[in-house]
Amino acid sequence: MTDIVYGRYVALGDSQTEGVGDGDDTAGLRGFADRLAEQLAALNSEFLYANLAVRGRLAGQVRALQLDAALALKPDVATVVAGVNDLLRPKFDADEVAGHLDAMFAALTAQGARVATVTFPDITRIVPLAKPLGGRVVALNAGIREAARRHGVCLAETNVHEVVTDARLWCADRLHASPLGHERIAASLAQALALPGSGDAWTRPLPPAVGPAGGWGAELRWAGGFLGPWLGRRLRGRSSGDGRVAKRPELLPVL
Repeated sequence: MTDIVYGRYVALGDSQTEGVGDGDDTAGLRGFADRLAEQLAALNSEFLYANLAVRGRLAGQVRALQLDAALALKPDVATVVAGVNDLLRPKFDADEVAGHLDAMFAALTAQGARVATVTFPDITRIVPLAKPLGGRVVALNAGIREAARRHGVCLAETNVHEVVTDARLWCADRLHASPLGHERIAASLAQALALPGSGDAWTRPLPPAVGPAGGWGAELRWAGGFLGPWLGRRLRGRSSGDGRVAKRPELLPVL
């Protein structure tokens, strides 16, 4: 475990980092970044945390709209989690996405921040209808691994553990982590950063599920309830992040 005590954490990313799926817009979102910040705050009474993430952002938008603001906050630890929104677009380019991540890793580490990120699960095991996207996940994760290796970024290899595709770790839309999923992501990043008290418990399977499997009927209901509206926004050139700003743009104590 590390003996480093972090004082300034900045989170960059999209909806997962914003916390979608863990709480709501009325009561407030929590999410893995808030959960990780709570762990870091327990180690330092003067700890400060900012979250610049906005849902719907592509990796290039995270770089363009969040990186400079993050650097201005001079974090000593940062998380960068982006790329899934790109993966879902028709013209996905794994090298382009990896290039944006590489640039963010380079800038943050050059300034002295300890950076952590994650690989992504096999989406086809969460959404069977997304089978054509399987190769994209492999390519994206390969790019993340190479960029992380190049810049000494702490990498949580969530992709290699079967539990990350357990339906109970995902919301009904199957695109955002559930509260339990966010808890596991935070734990994976804590282990990657070698925080005191962290470990590999997040990799362990959940107890056997009780109840019938969803089947293709559930797949069709999901397609109608979530995939259809998502595609509709894309066709209209809209994003779930339109008009939104970062929920925590300044470094503040964790309450």
